[in-house]
Amino acid sequence: MAEQWQEEHKWTKRRDDKSRRMSSVKSWLDGPILTTDRIIDAMESLICPGDRVVLEGNNQKQATFLSGVLSKLDIGKVNNLHMLISSISRPEHLDIFEKGIARKLDFCYAGPQSLRISQMMEDGLIDVGAIHTYLELYGRMFIDLIPNIALVAADKADRAGNLYTGPNTEETPTIVEATAFSDGIVIVQVNEIVDILPRVDIPASWVDVVVVAEKPYQLEALFTRDPRLITETQILMAMMAIRGVYERHQVQSLNHGIGFNTAAIELLLPTYGEKLGLRGKICKHWALNPHPTLIPAIESGWVESIHSFGGEVGMEDYVAARPDIFFTGRDGSLRSNRAYCQMAGLYGIDLFIGSTLQMDEEGNSSTVTLGRLAGFGGAPNMGNNPHGRRHSSPAWQNMITADGPIVRGKKLVVQMFETFQKGDQPTFVESLDAIAVGQDANLPVAPVMIYGDDVTHVITEEGIAYLYKANNLEERKLALAAIAGVTPLGRNHNLSLNERLREDGLVAFPEDLSVRRTDAKRSLLAAKSVEELVEWSDGLYKPPGKFRSW
Repeated sequence: MAEQWQEEHKWTKRRDDKSRRMSSVKSWLDGPILTTDRIIDAMESLICPGDRVVLEGNNQKQATFLSGVLSKLDIGKVNNLHMLISSISRPEHLDIFEKGIARKLDFCYAGPQSLRISQMMEDGLIDVGAIHTYLELYGRMFIDLIPNIALVAADKADRAGNLYTGPNTEETPTIVEATAFSDGIVIVQVNEIVDILPRVDIPASWVDVVVVAEKPYQLEALFTRDPRLITETQILMAMMAIRGVYERHQVQSLNHGIGFNTAAIELLLPTYGEKLGLRGKICKHWALNPHPTLIPAIESGWVESIHSFGGEVGMEDYVAARPDIFFTGRDGSLRSNRAYCQMAGLYGIDLFIGSTLQMDEEGNSSTVTLGRLAGFGGAPNMGNNPHGRRHSSPAWQNMITADGPIVRGKKLVVQMFETFQKGDQPTFVESLDAIAVGQDANLPVAPVMIYGDDVTHVITEEGIAYLYKANNLEERKLALAAIAGVTPLGRNHNLSLNERLREDGLVAFPEDLSVRRTDAKRSLLAAKSVEELVEWSDGLYKPPGKFRSW
């Protein structure tokens, strides 16, 4: 039977199919180069109904030209696509579902389009395979979600089709490799064709079609936070984080999520952290995009290395001038890689600190709320304890709470947020909205961002809950309630229990950490405006116009 099956089976179906498709556009190509006016014709010839298409749309770099073309294709020729998009960031990403060009979606994050995607799912216009973490989606592209087509963006190409991705390499090599080595078709938009590239980031043998976009691809200043908007409450929380977590556990390698809370920490290192004598002891190695608010810490000698998921608009010259800190090529431009940096964040760091929109009494959290399907990107990759880790560090070992010949440490997974969100919505809730959203969308599991049993610390303006010290679920609940403020969870808490929680080390309030609330002033920030960040950089940081107020 096996011999008969082998005789009947053809082993080169994908390769033969690719050859057939590519032959249909051969007359339009000069090597791999396609003229811009032929892109619609070419994509209608190369993409077939039901194809699995991976579209580069990540946190910062968007294949904007190709995504726009995709939304213009003839539904009679291209339809029912299965889209793999790490970040749903642009309107046309969802236009293709309204038009019927695409039907099924696997994604990670949908920040700017979170309201619209929620409504479209409710209307039955999108079938969601899963809301993934970045590494999960990338991993499945090599297993059971292998793409037929990749639509990606690069900065430059030469005439042979070699690509230079520039500072924002992001996810490009990963999704190109998953496609190219399974006989899929790789279509690349570039800003320009040049004779000599600054460096080759992706070889021509991985690329099938190169087209010059009508205008450069979109870049977002996603990680820039204006210090003018940092509040005294966020400064207080940052002081507690430095004193009650970073110093206490000797955190040397870490990732900061996006937000003003973590921006405050970065801007306190050269001032408050210096006063505590912590330089050289904490916050030396980072998995992080080039945050402008980290410039003062870099310039003050706090930072030894930074590996980045992607770049940041305006930080190009600064990064090029600090090759000892950032990973850069010979041309000085950043070499970022989202998949590698997510992996570093999973296995290589001591601490992940991020925020959330909701947390329940057990510490489960999510940014998926009713009417808003934001997803969660890479937070679950970095915000969990990887049992495969074997190397030790002071912070990792500091999480050991048991005795015995075989014990293991734990990554510090910290959630830091104010007890109320904008609009006076409590962050602590009885039940996560994600549960109802998952049920309404027929998802197999609720889209929880970080599971409570992975969370080691929670910081609010009230204090710190040291959840890793809890002996059982009841103690975890009590510790969270003690720092929940006047949310329903906090109001139901028996305040008489706080003294025992403090004695047992489950909770610390500012006074327990020698943090005075009256010291939490903006004067502590190493830079109080974007203009001062530019000064710290000696003029190398070139912020986008919307951040210029001088």
